Amino acid sequence: MDNQAAVIREKVGVSVAREDRLMGLGKRPRLSESLIQGFLFLCGFITIFTTIAIVVVLGRESMLLLRSEYVDQSGVHTIDIIDFFNTTQWQPHRYQVGIAPLVTATLLSSGIAMLVALPMGLGSAIYLSEYASARVRNTLKPILEVLAGVPTVVYGFFALQFMTPVLKGIFGGGTVETFNIMSAGLVMGIMILPLVASMSEDALSSVPRALREASFGLGSTKLETTIRVVVPAGISGIIAAFIIAISRAIGETMIMAIAAGARPNLSLNPFESAWTMTGYIASISGGDLGYDTLDYNSIFIVGLFLFLMTLGLNILSRAVVARFREVYE
Repeated sequence: MDNQAAVIREKVGVSVAREDRLMGLGKRPRLSESLIQGFLFLCGFITIFTTIAIVVVLGRESMLLLRSEYVDQSGVHTIDIIDFFNTTQWQPHRYQVGIAPLVTATLLSSGIAMLVALPMGLGSAIYLSEYASARVRNTLKPILEVLAGVPTVVYGFFALQFMTPVLKGIFGGGTVETFNIMSAGLVMGIMILPLVASMSEDALSSVPRALREASFGLGSTKLETTIRVVVPAGISGIIAAFIIAISRAIGETMIMAIAAGARPNLSLNPFESAWTMTGYIASISGGDLGYDTLDYNSIFIVGLFLFLMTLGLNILSRAVVARFREVYE
């Protein structure tokens, strides 16, 4: 019986393939499909190649600084990677390459921005998703997203011309310097707020309506349903929005370059001026900067550190989303 069934299946398969061939339903090479497939492959390849090229260029140029030699009273020395972590002075032209002041200012400004953007962004997302009417949501969300399209240089001058005088009026001109981390961080938080609000609102809106109705059916209030059901159900998207916002804050350039100042100051006082990593790159990379000089080579090693920080945050974001993602049918 098994042999007969196999023969029948083989004959049926041959007949079906013959009919498909006669009717033109067989697989035929199509030039348009091949071109589209090749184009899509090229797009993916260019993305990967660009990332690898960035790492190679930053690493190669950074090695120029690490191979630099200088002479002092004790003899000839070479800048070592250890010098970036065990020293606290950042003056590459004097062979002082402790990157701690730049990293500290970057993390401090990003922390201030997150204190503004995360709670306000999440609150805005909860209101738009759970409390606002359709008319209000359709009006406010586009306005909120337009705020994200304002050029960062405008935010930088806003921080310098508006936020800094406000801080001086509150805390005193002797406490708040003209260029300071606090004003830059606050305005950067306002700039990032639409990103957090939009992504978090999308995550909350994707939570099935059935979960809300089940919570209401058990006697929960609107607030209890929002806090205990909707937010935990969309937590993966909210966390992803937070991490992306942190990456955006760390990589912000123009606000830091305009409002934060240009002094490699190792301090946790947010009212003092300081150089962030992006602010240093923007300030020092002028057109008159000589090639293969210490200042020129230092730009690339700072850029490499910045790239590794943002890459680590992106990897963390993917891991968190995969860990806490909820799939609903």
